[in-house]
Amino acid sequence: MIDVETSEAPSALLERVTEFLAEHPPAQMDRMDFLRARFAAGLAWVHYPVGLGGLGLDPSAQSAVDAAFAAAGAPDNHPRANVVGLGMAAPTLLRYATPEQQKTWIPPLWTGQEVWCQLFSEPGAGSDLAGVGASAVRDGDDWIVNGQKVWTSLAHDARWALLLVRSDPSLPKHQGLSYFVLDLRTPGVDIRPLRQMTGEAEFNEVYLDDVRVPDVNRLGAVGEGWAVTQATLMNERVAIGGSAVARESGPIGDLTDLWRTRPECRRPEAHYELMRLWTDAEALRLASVRLTQQLEVGAPGPEGSGLKLAYSALAQDSASLQLDLLGSDALRYDDWTLCRPDLSVPLDRVSGYWYLRRRANSIEGGTSEIMRNIISERVLKLPAEPRVDKDIAWKDLPK
Repeated sequence: MIDVETSEAPSALLERVTEFLAEHPPAQMDRMDFLRARFAAGLAWVHYPVGLGGLGLDPSAQSAVDAAFAAAGAPDNHPRANVVGLGMAAPTLLRYATPEQQKTWIPPLWTGQEVWCQLFSEPGAGSDLAGVGASAVRDGDDWIVNGQKVWTSLAHDARWALLLVRSDPSLPKHQGLSYFVLDLRTPGVDIRPLRQMTGEAEFNEVYLDDVRVPDVNRLGAVGEGWAVTQATLMNERVAIGGSAVARESGPIGDLTDLWRTRPECRRPEAHYELMRLWTDAEALRLASVRLTQQLEVGAPGPEGSGLKLAYSALAQDSASLQLDLLGSDALRYDDWTLCRPDLSVPLDRVSGYWYLRRRANSIEGGTSEIMRNIISERVLKLPAEPRVDKDIAWKDLPK
């Protein structure tokens, strides 16, 4: 324990990491025991409060801590396999959960012992998320939930889900929502795979049939689910858009590697497009550094929508140019087997796979059209689009 009012200098923090590694040699410890010890020492998220994996320090110190652990060969917490938990659930819990809820859910979330997903979108409420119709009816200390959710990443691996439901259909759509944490082992939860055009099924549809959710699992007040949802969504968009934090990482890295290692694929007319994308990627990376710090303290703003929009365009344009450079070689994608991808290991896929998978980037986490609306209204302060359904009870809206 340290005095969180006194910020540690970077050298002192790295000395703490060195002492921890000396006492907990990664090569000699069970992986999960090591991760639990790191969390208990406050070296998981150093910007989180003491007792929740942190030391109450500035978020900028995190990268040095992560680099020191990686250099020592320490195990990570499989961030890709629990991207919803680490990037969306954790900051939402930090902001809205009670101390008891935080102590229950955050430690196994960070270690990767428990995977999280989010039950938001529905067949009739995707871009218009405030129109969700899954119902929650109060029954004593519980709520009875019925409905269907769709496009739920990682639900087949998850223990917990962030759940947005309609608790009062007599109110306008943004006002009658409540937000819960659902144990996916609860009776009445049915998870079914959704196959993508890559052949994989990383998404799911989830049916909720008389699912009983304790009121103690609620985040925020009854009827204030939209406010909690906004916090989750803004964190999600920064997490997606800020995923490439090292120069030439992510989509642009695949493209530049191809250009350097396959000179026979180079064409003079493609060089300008390559440099345009490289410049866009570098601008995106620098912007993500600032916005990721906002995410880490649980306070991302609407600017995250710009980050997510830019990432989607970069990923798709990079994949398209890579396909053009490879020509017929890019079409060699012959494994269409229905499978559940293992996100705990780095993806090593051919260009044809990425061309197909990155079509989803402009949909998942909020469509590009919705991102542009958010940027225009909440960042640029332009007049809002007319909305005729804002003051009408949800039950009276056309379905």
